[in-house]
Amino acid sequence: MASIEDIRRAQRAEGPATILAIGTATPANCVKQSEYPDFYFRITDSEHMTELKEKFKRMCEKSQIKKRYMHLTEEILKENPNMCAYMAPSLDARQDIVVVEVPKLGKEAAEKAIQEWGQPKSKITHLVFCTTSGVDMPGCDYQLTKLLGLRPSVKRIMMYQLGCFAGGTVLRMAKDLAENNAGARVLVVCSEITAIMFRGPNGSPIDSLIGQFLFGDGAAAVIVGSDPVVGVERPLFQLVSAAQTLLPDSHGGIDCHLREAGLTFHLRKDVPALISKHIGESLKEAFDPLGISDWNSIFWIAHPGGPAILDQVESTLALKPEKLRSTRHVLSEYGNLSSACVLFILDEMRKSSAKEGMSTTGEGLNWGVLFGFGPGLTVETVVLHSVAIN
Repeated sequence: MASIEDIRRAQRAEGPATILAIGTATPANCVKQSEYPDFYFRITDSEHMTELKEKFKRMCEKSQIKKRYMHLTEEILKENPNMCAYMAPSLDARQDIVVVEVPKLGKEAAEKAIQEWGQPKSKITHLVFCTTSGVDMPGCDYQLTKLLGLRPSVKRIMMYQLGCFAGGTVLRMAKDLAENNAGARVLVVCSEITAIMFRGPNGSPIDSLIGQFLFGDGAAAVIVGSDPVVGVERPLFQLVSAAQTLLPDSHGGIDCHLREAGLTFHLRKDVPALISKHIGESLKEAFDPLGISDWNSIFWIAHPGGPAILDQVESTLALKPEKLRSTRHVLSEYGNLSSACVLFILDEMRKSSAKEGMSTTGEGLNWGVLFGFGPGLTVETVVLHSVAIN
């Protein structure tokens, strides 16, 4: 008779959790940042607020964002005028949109990841779904299971209302699932649609306006598993370690509240300084076991909460400009995609590494870090090991 230890040992995988495929998706509607202030103030019937519009234009110009993708179109907003007000009751209309569109966008990303993975979807054993866009039961995990035709026995985890740090959270969760369940293949999906938080500027504080030009819509999916099947599965990044922490003196730094008027966004001015002040501590804790203390010797997947955060992190750690190249590229092309953002950056890095003929998926480097940060202030730190590009 097998002992408990024998059974436990047999349940565990042998190797580290590994990202085996990545897929991304965006809505078809593309919004140019240079044109957005005119659209935003027109559709919200706020063109008389000329000083605020000029301020908003300057904010958009400094955002380092060229374009974003949004499910919301002029037609949808005209059909739902309460969504264009600052605080009018509109949660029902927003919910009607996101509970349908969030899993649909997640399906697009998941199908791309599954196609790249090359295995039948019947081999997916776990599903982790994450969104800050709406709440429903049964949730997006259930809806995606139906949309993809996954096995009814797939083990589902639904994560709501985590915010921008959640791209690190889902990888931490997937790592635990893959390494503690031999043969597990975890489909991770982050899908975000800003219809839950769009609102007009009338009476809006500046921190709420930041949310109107910063966030974009997008979904990303990754497949995570240990002990890749040689010749069938193609490893991209190994998940070496993962940690979460709350930054000191950061209460109220980033807050979001779900109200009758949708999801409200609040940001303290000192958030970039708080993150840059404490990021060194997280790095030291994560990389001391590896004997790494040169932050320019690793590759970077940093959540682009905004250009000010990236600038201060870069300055505090004396990072070379190329260290945040993939992060800034995703910010420029998509805006802040909340939980999906770091997964978009992972996808961008592995693709650019291959295109430029680098030796590994991490821009030719072996070790890297993924940082997610958001409401709390909560910081997720994931140590990555890149894989050789054949």
